[in-house]
Amino acid sequence: MTTTPLDVADPVALSHAFLRRVRLGESTHAVASRLRDLDRSTLADGLDTDDARLAFWVNVYNAAARDLLAAAPETFRDKSSLFGADIVTVAGRGLSLDEVEHGLLRGARPKWGLGYVRDPFPPAFVERFGVRERDPRIHFALNCGAAACPPIAAYSRDGIRDELETATRSYLEQEAVYDADADVARAPRLLLWFLGDFGGPSGAKAFLREREVFPKTADPSLRFRPYDWSFELGTFAAPEEW
Repeated sequence: MTTTPLDVADPVALSHAFLRRVRLGESTHAVASRLRDLDRSTLADGLDTDDARLAFWVNVYNAAARDLLAAAPETFRDKSSLFGADIVTVAGRGLSLDEVEHGLLRGARPKWGLGYVRDPFPPAFVERFGVRERDPRIHFALNCGAAACPPIAAYSRDGIRDELETATRSYLEQEAVYDADADVARAPRLLLWFLGDFGGPSGAKAFLREREVFPKTADPSLRFRPYDWSFELGTFAAPEEW
């Protein structure tokens, strides 16, 4: 089996290599070591735009989660450990899935605040390397091993916005339902959990309307579907998306 090459000069390429090795069942020891030993100035230079930060942290989240669950699937039963324990080290900083998602990708918004509340004193690491402007479409790209999670894809610095849009529309096609007779839109529960990320109830409706979950002329009631927390190691997107 051919080993995926590493490019330590580009953190986004390194995150892609991490995820690709997980997908191919290759050893991740070398790439994890490169991530751990990254110089912080190199990390800062490589994550010089929000597009780069988005691609890097989404890839790191998915690779670290899948790597852990493939090696120790029993971890999924203990959600506090799965989300709260350090499972990847980047530039000398141990990080949990919660820190990657809610700190670095969501602009230091605590997981229980529905996206309305920001941590007034985020860690310096989050301030330096985290995404500046939230993009709610990350919620349709992150996979923690639950059956309701979206497929895992590799994200790139140059294509991240289009790639997130593709992932979002694909997920909504599977998980969102509009009942025209009752004038009710049943949306994925992710929109409820992170309602503030979508701009509140009206913003969530606009988000769904823009992606044709219901007609532009409709103003349905919004309901949220249950989330399937049964364990599923995680599917990968089609090869052409890599």
